[in-house]
Amino acid sequence: MSGHSKWSTIKHKKGAADKKRGKIFTKLIKEITVAARMGGGDPDANPRLRHALSSANSQNLPKDTAQRAIKKGTGDLEGVEYEEILYEGYGPGGVAILVECLTDNRNRTIADVRHIFGKAGGNVGTDGCVAWMFDKKGLISVAKENSDEDTIMELALDAGAEDIIEETDSFDIITSPEDYDAVKDAIDAAQIKYELAEITMIPQNMTKVDGKEAEQMIKFMEALDDSDDVQKFYSNADIPDEVFDSL
Repeated sequence: MSGHSKWSTIKHKKGAADKKRGKIFTKLIKEITVAARMGGGDPDANPRLRHALSSANSQNLPKDTAQRAIKKGTGDLEGVEYEEILYEGYGPGGVAILVECLTDNRNRTIADVRHIFGKAGGNVGTDGCVAWMFDKKGLISVAKENSDEDTIMELALDAGAEDIIEETDSFDIITSPEDYDAVKDAIDAAQIKYELAEITMIPQNMTKVDGKEAEQMIKFMEALDDSDDVQKFYSNADIPDEVFDSL
């Protein structure tokens, strides 16, 4: 699980100062718009919107921008209709990849995604080819410098967490999607800072990649991040810490 969570944490840390902040904002706005369209504009009654707004807040998306996105989703303002598409495939070293997209042009998006896969030596597969390898879970990653194992264990498990995984520099709290908000609220109430908090797809098993394949995997993930239509992606790549540390 380390490869997946470490990449997500690195992206989160880089986000605020990254030159790609505009691209990050665009993806957040898309997600807020779609969440509001599908479940309504009240975050208290719409978990997906609530999570989208939480992510937007962590990246300092202006509140008025978020509100406009909600109104576009609910139809109070004119906006673009986005379609959700999930692509599955294989990356460098045969690792499993899930790619979530929001697009207003399906043909453009699949061409872009196929190009990114192909350039990395991978390929887009058929529906269902790798989705079965992942479980939908809540993930809250707390840096070890911000808390200790006993505190995290007691707080998270009492609030309903399924597991706490000790990584090299963090404690990763795993929850069911249904218990995610309760566990996150408990961590917030204890004023413990976390590096990452999201509903995600966690691989059941990892595929180790190192050397050239690990470097290819990093470039592949960077290319997916750079795609305007790709919202999120998940992999079961187990990449050595030293490769991440070189970023």
